[in-house]
Amino acid sequence: MPPDTDFNPSRDGALSGSAPNGAVGPATSTVSLTVNGTTHQLTVDNRTTLLDALREHLQLTGTKKGCDHGQCGACTCSVNGQRINSCLSLAVMHDGDEVETIEGLGAPEALDPMQAAFVEHDGFQCGYCTPGQICSAKSVLEEIAAGIPSHVTGDLTTRIEATEAEIRERMSGNICRCGAYANILAAITQVAEEQSEGART
Repeated sequence: MPPDTDFNPSRDGALSGSAPNGAVGPATSTVSLTVNGTTHQLTVDNRTTLLDALREHLQLTGTKKGCDHGQCGACTCSVNGQRINSCLSLAVMHDGDEVETIEGLGAPEALDPMQAAFVEHDGFQCGYCTPGQICSAKSVLEEIAAGIPSHVTGDLTTRIEATEAEIRERMSGNICRCGAYANILAAITQVAEEQSEGART
């Protein structure tokens, strides 16, 4: 018997955007985001990603749109102290959250140590992935300092060190199509060593 070809996408509300009883939810929502220390009230389409809210509504274009599928890491930013791929997260999910983007890390006259290390070690070429790389790199060192293990952590009973293997594994979600990985690793390692020395003094 041939399959039923009487397909009606709107039958019983399926795929129509409405509930079975015919009720339709709101198309937009108002969210409060504290971005780089400043609170913003935004009215956004419910389908708006956090990435697009940052770029299109707040004009914070440092956070880049690369693959839009969470595969390249160019859109990495920090939400409540944890790094996320902002292209995979809806803005409405972050009402009341604190967001930090590359613009909140430092300024040309007062660079964050990670930004300065990327400049010193030439950890970029075209620069497109660099904001996500830097945001991710800062989080990597925070995760290591907090004792959060990765897939390459061998001993869970001792202090985790910022080894080359640990850094490479934790940064693997950030793609550099120019291939500046060796310089990125050198920059992160330098900051890790500086933080370690500072902790000892």
